[in-house]
Amino acid sequence: MVLALGIAAFAVISFLGSKTYNPITGEEQYISITQDQEIALGVQAAPKMAAQYGGLAPETELQAIVDEVGHGLVQNSFARESGYPFEFHLLDDGETVNAFALPGGQVFITYALMSRLESEAQLAGVLGHEIGHVIGRHGAEQIAKQELTQGLTGAIVLASYDPDNPSSSGSAQIALIVGQLVNMRYGREAELESDFWGVCILESAGYDPQEMVRVMEILDSSSGGARPPEFLSTHPDPGNRIAEIENAVDNIGNCP
Repeated sequence: MVLALGIAAFAVISFLGSKTYNPITGEEQYISITQDQEIALGVQAAPKMAAQYGGLAPETELQAIVDEVGHGLVQNSFARESGYPFEFHLLDDGETVNAFALPGGQVFITYALMSRLESEAQLAGVLGHEIGHVIGRHGAEQIAKQELTQGLTGAIVLASYDPDNPSSSGSAQIALIVGQLVNMRYGREAELESDFWGVCILESAGYDPQEMVRVMEILDSSSGGARPPEFLSTHPDPGNRIAEIENAVDNIGNCP
């Protein structure tokens, strides 16, 4: 029990000691790695992530469009002050409708999603959202939260384990499930925040941010009705996201 308390205390103290200020978003966050470490982590993970989606797409003309739109968003918005060396990648996956960003500025969009988009502004909406994840340091923030969750979960497992009662392992499973749900909730909040930054970035770069609403409709229709309940998903329901995006558009004056 003493050891378990020590592990829990160390996890909490380490997390609280990682508080830092994000000059781009104006927020205080708990982040346990530096920006340089974020960049290195993203560069190292990028080839492995691309491989999971069939590698990079061979369509050089489409890749050039992704590059032009992505870098245009960065250079014509407050994202250019972030210090991240953004790189944009088109993935050769014609089945998976997805886009994501790694810590440090590595941004990806699948061919399946890009082929469903109807305009350059919609592509900008997708990439702007992912840029929002990077400047919001959501990946680094998630790492710190997972470290805290893992530390507390480990303490619970250690404190509850009884070698004379194997059934005590059920407590460990419950702790792991709780930790996963907590981190999922953080993920949904980050998605909504990135939608807001995406609206701001599109507005700064000269695109109609209302096009992000159409992107949500496309994502919704692509799910085929198979989307899980919002509580058990890392992404908010598209209907909820549309409402938040429209609210952000109505309050565009709050953007940096």
